[in-house]
Amino acid sequence: MVRDTSMDAMRKMGSSLRAWRAMGGLTSDELAADIGVSRDTLSRIERGDASVGVGTVLDVCAEFGLLDTVVASVDPANSEVGKIGLLRGVPKRVRRQHQDYPQEWRDTMNWYEGSLVYQIYPLGLCGAPWSNDGSEEGKANDDEHRLVKIVSDGWVDHVAKLGATCVMLNPVFESDAHGYDTRDYTKVDARLGTSDDLRAVVDAFHAAGIRVLFDGVFNHVGRGFWAFRDVLDKRGDSPYANWFNIDWNGNSAYGDGFGYETWAGVPYLVKLNHDNLELNEYLGDVVRCWEADFDIDGLRLDVAYCLDLGFLGYLRSIANELTEKRDEKFVLVGETMFGDYNRWMNDRACDSVYNYEAYKGLWSSMNSANMHEIAYTLERQSGDKPWNLYTGKHLLNFVDNHDVPRIATQLSDKNQLKPLYGLLFGMCGVPCVYYGSEWGIEGEQNFGDHELRPALDAPEWNDLTEWIAALAAARLASEGAEALCRGDYHELQCQPQQLVFQRAAGGRWKTRDRGRERCERARDASLRCGLWTRNRAHHRSFP
Repeated sequence: MVRDTSMDAMRKMGSSLRAWRAMGGLTSDELAADIGVSRDTLSRIERGDASVGVGTVLDVCAEFGLLDTVVASVDPANSEVGKIGLLRGVPKRVRRQHQDYPQEWRDTMNWYEGSLVYQIYPLGLCGAPWSNDGSEEGKANDDEHRLVKIVSDGWVDHVAKLGATCVMLNPVFESDAHGYDTRDYTKVDARLGTSDDLRAVVDAFHAAGIRVLFDGVFNHVGRGFWAFRDVLDKRGDSPYANWFNIDWNGNSAYGDGFGYETWAGVPYLVKLNHDNLELNEYLGDVVRCWEADFDIDGLRLDVAYCLDLGFLGYLRSIANELTEKRDEKFVLVGETMFGDYNRWMNDRACDSVYNYEAYKGLWSSMNSANMHEIAYTLERQSGDKPWNLYTGKHLLNFVDNHDVPRIATQLSDKNQLKPLYGLLFGMCGVPCVYYGSEWGIEGEQNFGDHELRPALDAPEWNDLTEWIAALAAARLASEGAEALCRGDYHELQCQPQQLVFQRAAGGRWKTRDRGRERCERARDASLRCGLWTRNRAHHRSFP
């Protein structure tokens, strides 16, 4: 009975591997040579010969990224395959070692373009009270130096292990509640700790080789902002009255006796007036001080799509100034929603912007079993046609963040998490992972967004995390890293539940082998081909 079960498992694996080899465009000789086995051994595996060593079979599975599928489908108690191999863990066979591939091509890019960003919302992660008014609602601990939990609870080590090269810290400066209602740009939020705590966190990330972005909330402030408080007190006599767009003949929702422009109609978010050069100079000095005091590497610009383009250009001039000072790119990453992203992403604005257009297609294509949706977006944005919009640019790609439902909640089938992250890392642009989502935590979007920004004691590591770390490694140090970081995009095939595309850099495509189209490396070219389906992801580098 055990023998029959083993033979059946081997036949199924052999059939699957034969299909994957065919889809990868490999001959038996090519795959056998790549793995280091004979062609006869490979043929026996594909026939389901149970006499082949389990380690050899699992090696072939690993070549196609199918180990997790095998582990999930084998019952170790009743399967000879399981008894021999999986109970002891996947065998570490002596295989041809992957070499360290040259990375000189990174010298022609700025550090951000080849990075993996990890996003942390500190007020949530560290368990701060929801409001900065002395109340305790939402408080998860009594620590007066909550911010250093990022170091002491192991988050820096976790981010480094995951393979991220940049961390984005959402608002850390004094605010009324959620961080986007600033009170003081120069004081660390008392709920998080002190300036020394923040510097210690940044230094810890830098020591781990991870760059740091702060969140610049320069479109609006909270009603507790010191300059607005002065206007409430002195009204038209305040020297800061022109920092805001005030209607002295109106009234606010709070009965102030005057009205003021808000962001998106939210009465406690007071819009800043960027026609005022004194205000702009003040905010420019804030950015310079953040860089000088905390040694940050760039900024996320909140609601960049709402910022005056002249002010955005002024911020870019400051970023260029800091780039020259640091002798490396001081990056501006703008939060944008929809429209033509080139409006906010150019030499006089942001270096990169949020890719909300692709965000919707990423999860929606999985839920609706319609890969044509995301395929249309990817081709429109980064294809190899003259009319494609952002080819050669590096948008920030994500499957969730602090403003949208957790992806494990958004997907109707959690089995799609791995292929979805595979697609995130395979598409053009810079991938971003939101804290906790790398091990699949959930969170609905409700009023206040507190479920999206939870307090977590320590990072976790599971099979999904391992998968994302492997994707990060492919982007950072594999033979196909150049293609993944700056390669072109060319769609090969799209069906409702399948999307096949190629990414290539530094080379050109040739046709050989009796007219069969193949990819061949020319000089230093690197290639990454991928097949994404709704229930599995496959990717491999072709030498």
